[in-house]
Amino acid sequence: MKRPFGLLNTIRWWMSCLSVALVQISTASQFSFADYSSPDFFPILTWDPLHGWTGKSLECETNGLESIAACGFNCAGFVLPSDLPRCRKLGLAAILLPSGAGVIPLNYQQEWRKLSDAKVERRVKAMIRSGGSSPALKGYFIMDEPAARDFPALGKAVAAVKKYAPGKLAYINLFPNYATLGAPDTSQLGTSNYTEYLERFVSEVHPQIISYDNYQVQYSNDLKDRGLAASYFRNLLEVRRIGLKHHLPCLQIVASNQLRPGHTIPSPQNLLFQAYTTLAAGFRGVTWYTYYARGYFYSAIGPDGNKTVTWPYLREVNRQVASLAPFLSRLVSTGVFFSGPVPADDMPTLPGKVVQELTCATPMMLGEFSGGHGETYAMLVNLSLEHSANFQMKAADELKQVSPADGTLAVFKAGNDGFWLPAGQGILLKCGHAADAINEPGRGKNH
Repeated sequence: MKRPFGLLNTIRWWMSCLSVALVQISTASQFSFADYSSPDFFPILTWDPLHGWTGKSLECETNGLESIAACGFNCAGFVLPSDLPRCRKLGLAAILLPSGAGVIPLNYQQEWRKLSDAKVERRVKAMIRSGGSSPALKGYFIMDEPAARDFPALGKAVAAVKKYAPGKLAYINLFPNYATLGAPDTSQLGTSNYTEYLERFVSEVHPQIISYDNYQVQYSNDLKDRGLAASYFRNLLEVRRIGLKHHLPCLQIVASNQLRPGHTIPSPQNLLFQAYTTLAAGFRGVTWYTYYARGYFYSAIGPDGNKTVTWPYLREVNRQVASLAPFLSRLVSTGVFFSGPVPADDMPTLPGKVVQELTCATPMMLGEFSGGHGETYAMLVNLSLEHSANFQMKAADELKQVSPADGTLAVFKAGNDGFWLPAGQGILLKCGHAADAINEPGRGKNH
């Protein structure tokens, strides 16, 4: 009687081990979209501290992490150690804020350049210890909008994260190109031009990604101010160029609230526009500022803690991004082009390698990509926020549309009156007859 009982226990033990292993594999795969070194890296991120910048204010009881997950985000920025178990349960990756007695995150990030090398290292090690080993934890918040004079200290902080938490992200977000230029003590950037700011960031900090924020779509009153709109695209293309040059993934933070009284409020059109222009430039995810009101209006969660009409708008855009992410995360940006009227005279125009001609009365943006199996892709974006785009195009080969509804492929054919795209909408097209390797089982699904 003992032998069968022992055999049965042995089988149960091995099954238990296998079950644990499968859970671990599943968990690792689940959060791979937030691993900056993973091919699946494609965060859809809230740029908004869950508990506020004081470190003391409480999360909204009715619309906290659960509503962030329901809104289509896959990454929560920024949380405290006590939030990590719930992040894991909800499938949300997380970037950790500094915490502890007397720590006020808003002040904390401004102090790096005042610290000795030893204090920088101690500070990073304390943040790493506070987060523990949760699989949901993917990075640590270091600083927002540093000046060039902060770069030497930030380089030490990034090095410490790489040393003591290999594989985790040391998260730093940069200024946009409309920040002030000049001497370190008289300007925001502390450099003579924006390219110098980006290059020094790369050479002095040795970052894992390049992230920056740009809110010119709202500031330009839905692109009616052509100068501000042009600066949005110049910023996008310059960060893209530096990212490709140094083999760094890029993220852009765009606006999902009314930034100032009198400025544009979120709409389905301008949210789609911001997301799809970011993706068409080859960026590896979308970040939204902000999810909670925090003194702003028309954010997804209003000042009263309840959902606003922005919430379902944002959820739909996030859902489309998630449907395209399994494709876009495996592609490399090879070109960006614009059809007339171009946003600015110095913007690149067609022909490209995938699309030779595009005729449209409304302005269009075209991003071209290559995959690892010889396939090529193109993303088209309607740059008008008022009019649907009716266009004709000539491509190098047959085109298939990647559905933003579920990531499936279908032949892309024009109707009797050509192709159409709603205001602000984008579309991802696969060119040619190369094998749909990226659409194998498990790859054509949302993360």
